[in-house]
Amino acid sequence: MRVIIPFLFFACFLTTLVAPAQTNDSLPVPTRCACFSENTVVRFRLHEDTVDRKMILDSSLFYENWNSLPQVAFWRTLMNLPEDSALMCEKDKRQILDRIPTSFYKQLGDSAKEKYRDSLRFAYGLSDSSRILFTTGKKFFYCYENSLPQIDTSISVFLANGVDPWYAQSILIIESPNKIQKSYAGAYGPFQLMKGVARKYGLTVTKSNDERKDLKRSAYAASMLIKKSCIPQARKMLDTLGISYNECDIWFRLLVMHNYHAGAGNVRAALDVICPNQGGMEVIKKLWLTSAGQFQNASQNYSQVLLAAQIEFLDRMVKNSNLIDVHECIGEKVSSQITP
Repeated sequence: MRVIIPFLFFACFLTTLVAPAQTNDSLPVPTRCACFSENTVVRFRLHEDTVDRKMILDSSLFYENWNSLPQVAFWRTLMNLPEDSALMCEKDKRQILDRIPTSFYKQLGDSAKEKYRDSLRFAYGLSDSSRILFTTGKKFFYCYENSLPQIDTSISVFLANGVDPWYAQSILIIESPNKIQKSYAGAYGPFQLMKGVARKYGLTVTKSNDERKDLKRSAYAASMLIKKSCIPQARKMLDTLGISYNECDIWFRLLVMHNYHAGAGNVRAALDVICPNQGGMEVIKKLWLTSAGQFQNASQNYSQVLLAAQIEFLDRMVKNSNLIDVHECIGEKVSSQITP
């Protein structure tokens, strides 16, 4: 797994790529969007592209060491693993135990699979009750180049509605990074909106015209959902628990994203199980291990995948950008860890 070294890199990256706040093409920043700073918007151009694109660069992912968590390392590995390969991991910490051909595992019978899991438990000194998971590679799904035009457009839509565009980028790179998806539950479009939510915020959803597939319309509805429901519900949960928070902190934003994915009622049920007395990274890590109501495996994984996707997205964009000479900027030793 490649490791991005953040400090010198981000100082140079921001200085080189971010457009000055007073230039004519500066983005309008609504005063009510308190967490947004134009210094987080990076303009760049990928190899063989013909136009500049915008993305959000959040250095706090690295300064706060979210990138060093084993769960993030696990999902980043999967994002670079082809579908014919798989990882065996311990469920709670997502410790990678083995990398195997998908076909090898699938041809085993139930008894042979359990013996294989037992051998991994023994090799790594894990308890007999440790859950060992088999997960196939997801490289086919995480094609971030396809998301760039959507992110570029959606940043402006979210800002125009007074919503932090960090949320727009986060949703797009985990929900539909390769093409427009439709979930088994009925969520559809680049922002994976349910019919009821889309209609609530003014979108037309019929058999002949489903505006959830329209990027700008769905971005508007998603920003409204976050502004009117997900953020207020996160505030209410934490106020009830007596926990102080800064809405610009990563852990608060991840809580908001859990509301977006699982629904506030299910997230609240999980927090009731945890009963935290302070905020921060530990609250999010406990959510990864907590089941309550409909807050189950997919919900637990959601912010793990989001963190991994943000970091992997940045890593790939840096590797393929024409607007920065990484070697010259941060030196050979550091750049060798973030570029091939």
